[in-house]
Amino acid sequence: MSETPRTPTLAMAACVLASLVLIGCSSTVVREPSRGGSSRPGARPPASRPAPRPSTPKYGATVTVQRGEGLYRIATNHGIAMSDLAAWNGLSAPYNLYPGQRLRLYPPAGRAPSGGSGSSSASTGTPPRTAPAPVPAAPVNSGIRWRWPADGPLLGRYVANEPTKQGIDIGGASGAPVRAAADGVVVYSGTGLVGYGELVIVKHNEQWLSAYGHNRKRLVNEGQVVKSGEQIAEMGRSGAARDMLHFEVRYNAKPVDPLLYLPAK
Repeated sequence: MSETPRTPTLAMAACVLASLVLIGCSSTVVREPSRGGSSRPGARPPASRPAPRPSTPKYGATVTVQRGEGLYRIATNHGIAMSDLAAWNGLSAPYNLYPGQRLRLYPPAGRAPSGGSGSSSASTGTPPRTAPAPVPAAPVNSGIRWRWPADGPLLGRYVANEPTKQGIDIGGASGAPVRAAADGVVVYSGTGLVGYGELVIVKHNEQWLSAYGHNRKRLVNEGQVVKSGEQIAEMGRSGAARDMLHFEVRYNAKPVDPLLYLPAK
């Protein structure tokens, strides 16, 4: 008489788990015969195939930020490091992104990757690392006719590399009109960005955006075309300690000093 094979611990554990999820589990474990015709107690099933990795975009490719997307998600979806994505786009913490914003996925085409063609990692599926592409500085003349978005006094100024001072603060009373600083299209109208309260973002062209935060009420919807001077919100204190407008100007997603472009008061 042949000896009855012992039930493997792994199989028994799976059986018990199945009994909790379904109805019950038989005490007899049925093994699939191996290719050689005999069963081998304790044999493990073949490892499953790894999930397909994200496709590698071409050097110089870009991506448009969609509503709800963050820097980490975009970097992960395209199989690149978040630090590289931030460097190639001149972004700093807390890495706030806007819908409609265009990001470089890699340095411009034509830059030679460091380490040669054989330096890519087979285990990660990512392309060879390259030196971060320099982010062009904002031009002195934007080509846009800017106007002040509110009539109140200047309360706070832009400070480079200071996350909480990436624009200017303009005072005023609750409900005072907030106006578009230039012609454009509303690419964001909501409360999804922490620290901005009721926020409106207007895209003026492929390079330039303006942002209007801490509003009491938003008067425009995403996709709406607005004209310079048109009221887009009511001033408030959502996300702020007092009634005011937080106003930002961004060139290729990087904040710049609005006072360099607004007309002198």
